[in-house]
Amino acid sequence: MTLDEYDTFCAGLPGAFRVIQWGGAHVWKVGGKIFAIAGWSKGTELAVTFKVSELAFDVLREQPGLRPAPYLASRGMKWIQRTAKEAMDDAALRDYLTESHRLVTLNLTRKGRREIGIKD
Repeated sequence: MTLDEYDTFCAGLPGAFRVIQWGGAHVWKVGGKIFAIAGWSKGTELAVTFKVSELAFDVLREQPGLRPAPYLASRGMKWIQRTAKEAMDDAALRDYLTESHRLVTLNLTRKGRREIGIKD
């Protein structure tokens, strides 16, 4: 997945908006809360960071090309960073980005979800 493909996909999720911060990272938010971050890659691959469930975190953190997200996971948050596309194909990454968006919207108020077009 290229940075443009990542941005296009995230833009299609309800209420999602992008900000550029933290040294040029493409940070996607919904209801003011982060659900995805792309950037911070030391290689040629796009590093993509996303929120996951506790179970997914336990499974994914052990996979080659995936790791607990720097900074976020060290603070007890369940975030994974994909550092190599061989670890997770783009279709699976899109599924995880969608799930990350969903997990974040669950923490919004009912009114906040309605305001961005998400029905309860």
